[in-house]
This record gives sequence, C-alpha cells and structure tokens, in this order.
Amino acid sequence: QVQLVESGGGLVQAGASLRLSCTASERTFSTNGMGWFRQAPGKEREFAAAINWSGDRTKYASSVEGRFTISRDNAKNTVYLQMNSLKPEDTAIYYCATRRGPLLSGRRDEYSYWGQGTQVTVSS
Repeated sequence: QVQLVESGGGLVQAGASLRLSCTASERTFSTNGMGWFRQAPGKEREFAAAINWSGDRTKYASSVEGRFTISRDNAKNTVYLQMNSLKPEDTAIYYCATRRGPLLSGRRDEYSYWGQGTQVTVSS
C-alpha cells in the first residue's frame, strides 16, 4: 500500500504563492508518474498538473498553466506544486496521486493511490 502525505496548504491573499509537497512511502516512487488534482466545494475533483517519472515532461490544466509548476525530487520521494499568482478560484483541497507506470496523465481514473489532501484557501 502506497502512502502519500501532502503538506504546505494554507490561507493566503490573492496574488500570493504557496508550495505544496507530497511525500510517498514507496521506494518505487521514482518509476511512477505523479499528479496533482483539486476539488472545490460542490465540484468534481479536477486535474491540475502531472509529471512523468523522470521529471522532464509535465502537463497542466489550462486554468493553472503559466502560474503553477510541478516538479519532483526522486531522491526524496517527493513531488512539489509551486503555485504563484493565486486567485480565489484556486481555493480547493489539493490532492497528490501516483499512477502505476512512468508516464504522466491528466485522467483521474489512471491514478491508483491518493493522499488525504491539503486545503488551499485564497482570499480576495
């Protein structure tokens, strides 16, 4: 069983930055694609960003592209989400997830394990 633990959420004002971290318990972390998803109140969980096993390929939702950056440190079993120029509409619970296989994906159903989520609230 893979365990994923997110951290770094909080309450910030619009225009601020936050960096989320997600650390995996599994040693095979470095061979798997990783993703960040988010869920706002009353809405479906949606894709935000994904990264392949080596970190040289990334994918973003159009709503975050240019403001968010996903990266990973395989030596630390950790994936990051740097969020800049935050907007009130970025308010959500942010989840990291891992999929079986080295490639990235924006499809929620391709991810096998999920963290418990970390709350991000952006005030106007």
